[in-house]
Amino acid sequence: MPFPALDDLLRDAHVVSLPLRDRFRGVDHREALLVEGPRGWTEFSPFLEYDDAEASAWLRATIDFGWGPEPRALRDRVAVNATLPAVDAGDVPRILRRYPGCRTVKVKVAERGQSLADDVARVRAAREFIGDEGRVRIDANTNWSVDETLAALTELAPFGLEYVEQPVPTVAELAEVRRRIADTSLGVRVAADESVRKAADPLAVARAGAADLLVVKAQPLGGVTAALGIVAEAGLPVVVSSAIDTSVGLAMGAFLAASVPVLEHDCGLGTAAMLTADVAREPLLPRDGGVDVRRIDVDVDLLREHAAENARRRWWFERVRASYELLAAGS
Repeated sequence: MPFPALDDLLRDAHVVSLPLRDRFRGVDHREALLVEGPRGWTEFSPFLEYDDAEASAWLRATIDFGWGPEPRALRDRVAVNATLPAVDAGDVPRILRRYPGCRTVKVKVAERGQSLADDVARVRAAREFIGDEGRVRIDANTNWSVDETLAALTELAPFGLEYVEQPVPTVAELAEVRRRIADTSLGVRVAADESVRKAADPLAVARAGAADLLVVKAQPLGGVTAALGIVAEAGLPVVVSSAIDTSVGLAMGAFLAASVPVLEHDCGLGTAAMLTADVAREPLLPRDGGVDVRRIDVDVDLLREHAAENARRRWWFERVRASYELLAAGS
């Protein structure tokens, strides 16, 4: 893969701050750095708390999508799920109406400061909105223990869960959750997310038999090319998801989903609906239950309108430099 000079990455880079409709992961704005490479616009947007080593994988993805080979898309459209933050049950219809035609809802649970009763109410409301034919999946973001997971699933499984995503932090705990579910009549599958994208060895969870399916994200795994290699080696069904990206980052995820040989599950690539602003006049919003697989035509006026403050721009440029140095040393 071509490796651009650092100056080429930063010379015309833009840093934006996009407001969210509802608070998510403790933030109400999403920051991202965008740059145009020979293949088109590409994105660098690791979460703020990630260190340089972890962020360097995201920069590899930035380079892969902007300078690397064009992904070989096998489909031109990808079905997506609605994403439901840890809101009050009464807010569920308002949020899910932003995802027209979506047949699957991903519900955030195990939010700090909330109770299992809050989760039950939210999942019940999601099920009522989506109907009996729709699918409901839950994501605990590692915030439960093994025992808490089993207790929560006992309460939530009656709502017909497609799967529970990363309920516990470690691969060993995931394997234990999966084993204990098998000893019950709960019938809930286990998906791994953080144990893939934040792991030194993203294939460890598959080798350990700790998950029924994997949630894969293009940026944290080093780009479409690298992620496809992981999917092929893991040999498990996958859900391609996003990290509240701009439409540019979502396009990267859409190309990954479009390139996976077998795609049986709706993907978490409809999250442009969580933003009140984006970087394109035609953002990658979910329509009729899916998103198109396409490069994004970024509008420079929108980049200027939503430009981050100078201090934040400098912070992101330094982050690129640090990540670039790690990539260069590794190459």
